Amino acid sequence: MANQAQLLLQAQQLCEQRGVRLTPQRLKVLVLIVEHRRSISAYELLDLLKVTEPQAKPPTVYRALDFLMAQGFIHKVESTNSYIACCLLGHAEHCSQLLICDECGSVDECHDEELAKLLRIKADSHGFKIAHHVVESHGICKDCQSDQQ
Repeated sequence: MANQAQLLLQAQQLCEQRGVRLTPQRLKVLVLIVEHRRSISAYELLDLLKVTEPQAKPPTVYRALDFLMAQGFIHKVESTNSYIACCLLGHAEHCSQLLICDECGSVDECHDEELAKLLRIKADSHGFKIAHHVVESHGICKDCQSDQQ
């Protein structure tokens, strides 16, 4: 994954290229997600945002999250109703596989073009056009497996 500063700079550059505004609040929410390094819920984000912006309300966070997802800067982890930073900004059509640890809650994003190809082939055979896809896999991460031994 690109380092945090590179990721944020890339997000700002993509917004400029696309003619969309990465407002200070949107940027702050993205920074909080990137710095968190694990998936984070909207209400956890709200609590962190209130440290610097006491007037922040849930709609503030949800609007920022909607924008960041629309730009492909973050992913929603549906099974845990939380969010993570995308590690491939600017590649909206990539297939992300999220490896979710049920012990510590860590979420790692990985990519596999062969998996994406297989998913497209299967969808095509059903006459289905994929808009985007995120595959969520639950299990136990390497660190937690080591702790159990």
